[in-house]
Amino acid sequence: MNSSIRWTYLKPREIVSELLKKGYSVSRNIVRYLLKKHEYVKRKAQKNITMGGHPDRNAQFENITQLKQDYLDAGNPVISMDTKKKELLGTFYRNGSLYTQAAIQTNDHDFPSSATGSVIPHGFYDLKRNTGYITLGTSHDTSEFACDSLFQWWVNEGIIHYPKAKSLLILCDGGGSNSSRHYIFKEDLQKTANALGLEIRIAHYPPYTSKYNPIEHRFFPHVTRACEGVVFDSVETVKTLISRTSTSKGLTTIVHILDKIYETGRKYAADFKEIMPIVFDTHLPKWNYRAIPQE
Repeated sequence: MNSSIRWTYLKPREIVSELLKKGYSVSRNIVRYLLKKHEYVKRKAQKNITMGGHPDRNAQFENITQLKQDYLDAGNPVISMDTKKKELLGTFYRNGSLYTQAAIQTNDHDFPSSATGSVIPHGFYDLKRNTGYITLGTSHDTSEFACDSLFQWWVNEGIIHYPKAKSLLILCDGGGSNSSRHYIFKEDLQKTANALGLEIRIAHYPPYTSKYNPIEHRFFPHVTRACEGVVFDSVETVKTLISRTSTSKGLTTIVHILDKIYETGRKYAADFKEIMPIVFDTHLPKWNYRAIPQE
C-alpha cells in the first residue's frame, strides 16, 4: 500500500477479488471493517482550497462583521444579494428525483437553441427575518436588472418590515452584475437610492470569498432543493417551485417576475466619475461605499 494515497476507487467486492488473486480469502464484511478501521469512509471532494488571496481579506471580514452588528442593533435591514445560475426553459433534464407514476421525459441533449427562453433568479436574503426574495428576470443579468430587483424588494418587502429604516446594508460579492470595479453598477445604484429616498450601503466580499456571502449557504441551497427534478417549462413554473422554498427553521420565500428587456454593454455617463455623489469609506473604499439619495 502507498501511504501517500488517501483514497481508493475500488469497491469492497473489487477489493475481495483483488485479494483472492493474491491468495487471500476474505469477505466483503471484513473489507468494510478494515476500511472503516483505517478511516477510509465515503466522502465527497470539498472546495476548500483557496485559489487566491488578498492582503485585506481579513480586514474586510472584520469590517463586514462590525457593519452587520451596527445595522442590526440600529434596526436597519441587512440584506445578502447575489444572482443564481441562469436556467434554460424547455424540456431539459434537471438533477434530482421525484415521486411520480411514470418517468419524466426530457430532451436527450440540452441545446440552448431548443430553449423557449431563459430565466435569471436574482436573490435577496434578509438576515434578521430569515426570508428570501427572488426576482426572476427573462433578459440579461445586468447592473440595471440587479438594481431593479433591489427596488422591487424594497417596495414589496423592505419598506413594510422596516418602515423606520434610515439605511440599508447590502452584502454581495465583487463580480457579476454588482461588480465592485464597474462604475455602471454605482451609477444604477445611485439612481435606485434616489428613487427610494433611502441610503444604500454596499459591502463587497473580497475576491475568492463569495461562498461566505450568507445567501450562498442560507438560502440558495434550499431554492435548489425545492426545484430538484422538475422540468422548467415556463417562468410561471419556476416561480411556483421557488415560492415553496422553506425550512423547518422558518425560512420563507417570495418570488416576483420581472419581464423587462435589459441592454448589455451599457456605459456610465461621461461625467459620472467626476460628479458622482457616491461616498467611499476611508477604510477599504474599493469594497465599501454608500449611495446617498439626492433631491
